[in-house]
Amino acid sequence: MKPIVVKLGGSTAGHAEMQRWIDLLASATFPLVIVPGGGPFADQVRTSQTRLGYSDVAAHVMAILAMDQFGIAIAERHLQLRVARSTSQIGEVLDAGATPVWLPSSMTLDAAEIPCSWQITSDSLSAWLARQLHADDLLLVKQTDEHNDYEGLRELAAAGIVDSMLPDMLGEGTRLHVAGPRILNTLDLPLASIPGRRIMRHRQTEAMGAQ
Repeated sequence: MKPIVVKLGGSTAGHAEMQRWIDLLASATFPLVIVPGGGPFADQVRTSQTRLGYSDVAAHVMAILAMDQFGIAIAERHLQLRVARSTSQIGEVLDAGATPVWLPSSMTLDAAEIPCSWQITSDSLSAWLARQLHADDLLLVKQTDEHNDYEGLRELAAAGIVDSMLPDMLGEGTRLHVAGPRILNTLDLPLASIPGRRIMRHRQTEAMGAQ
């Protein structure tokens, strides 16, 4: 069974929802891979860039390393979780019956198809990993429920709820789901299905050919 890729947003850091999501994901009855956001570590990169004046290329590298840092912090929060730096390590962790937390720097820093820009965040890197794993589903866990106000993926990107690169980075065969904190009160352990709302790649009117 193909694993589901789940991006746990860095915006959950410091909130009670972070541990609730970790406990929920660790209990899943289906295989999944957790992708960490950058959290407070990426925020520090942004703050330091203004003060120190380093380039967006350097900031991109630092932001990915920030994801590594947040991933290490996440993995320490539950005995079911194990860090993984490659697709082979992800497979090994899954085969052992544990849940991998992907640390992206080893796979992404030299990937030519990933631009060195603040436009690409852990949202798009999650979609990129889903393509590497041939995953059918990608779940983005956010610390907001604003996604319920929008219909299509490009609307979410325009509103800044997902990054602007995600519509192009998401594989054609990958289904996108988004979940916010409100849904936590409706979920029980163990997690038996993908939570959140399915997001259409195109608005329904566009899919029907309306101009």
